[in-house]
Amino acid sequence: MELPLTVGIDGSEPGFRALDWAVDEAAVHGLRLRVVYASRWERYELSAGPWGQQAGDQAGRDAVRDGLRRAARRNPDVEVETEVVAEDPVQALVQESLASWALVTGARGHGGFAGLLLGSVGLALAARALCPVVVVRGDEPSAGHDGVLLGVSDTPGGPEAVRFALREAAARDCRLEAVRAWRCPADAPTPHPTLADGVCLYHQARADTLLDEALTGPLREYPVVSPVRTLVEGPAHRALQERTATAALVVIGARRHPGRPGLQLGRAARVLLHHARCPVALVPWVVGGARE
Repeated sequence: MELPLTVGIDGSEPGFRALDWAVDEAAVHGLRLRVVYASRWERYELSAGPWGQQAGDQAGRDAVRDGLRRAARRNPDVEVETEVVAEDPVQALVQESLASWALVTGARGHGGFAGLLLGSVGLALAARALCPVVVVRGDEPSAGHDGVLLGVSDTPGGPEAVRFALREAAARDCRLEAVRAWRCPADAPTPHPTLADGVCLYHQARADTLLDEALTGPLREYPVVSPVRTLVEGPAHRALQERTATAALVVIGARRHPGRPGLQLGRAARVLLHHARCPVALVPWVVGGARE
C-alpha cells in the first residue's frame, strides 16, 4: 500500500496554507493525505489547571475539524485521515516520517516570532526527518510561478533528490530546471597567469560532467521529462534563491547520518529554508541504508 502524504497542522494560518499545498500534492500523486495535530498538553495545564488536558485535546480536535473542512473544499476527491496526539510536534512528526511518502509543514506556526523566517518545528523536521520534507514558503502560486527547480551538488542527497524532482515534474507535467553551481578556486594552481582562464574552463567543464552524471541514471526512470541544464558560476545558495521567485517548488538534497547530533543541513538548504519564495523540498539520503 502506498505510504500517505503527511501534513502537520497547529491551527495557524501558515499551517493551513501547508494543508492546502498538501491537498494539491496528494491529488497530483493520487496519495492518501494524513493530517496530524501534535502538541504537549502541559502548556495548557500550566494555564488551565486540571482542565488543561481537556482544553489541549479540544484545541487539537478543533484544528483537525477545520482542516478536514478546508481540505474538502480544496479537493473533495482526496482521501483524508486525521490524528491528534499529545506529544511534542517535532518528535511526533519525525516518527511519522518513518511511514510517510513525505512530510509537509508550514514556515511558521503558533508561537513564532515575526522576525523568525522559519519556525523551530520546520527547521527541526528539515534536519531530522527520514523522508522528504516540504516547507511551504511563499504565497499562493501565481501564473508566473511554474516549474520545478532542482539544486544539484557534489554529494548531498545522492540520486534521491533528483528522482524526487523528476517525479514532481512528471506528475505536474511542467518544466524542470537542474542547476549546478561552480566556482574557480582562488588558490587553484596555474603554470602561468595567462592560463588562468583555462583552469576556470576546466572547473566549468567538470561541473557540466557532474550534472550530466547526476541526471543520467534517474532520467531513465522518467523519460517524459527533459530537464533544462543550467550551469551557474558562483555560490549555489544564491543561484537557487534568485530562481525561487518564479518557481513552484525547489528541491535540494541532504545527507542524513542517523545518530549524529546537530542540524544536518548545508548552507544552500539553510538559505532556502529561510529565504526561498516558493515551497522547499528537502530530500534526505540516509547514509548506511534505508530509513532507520
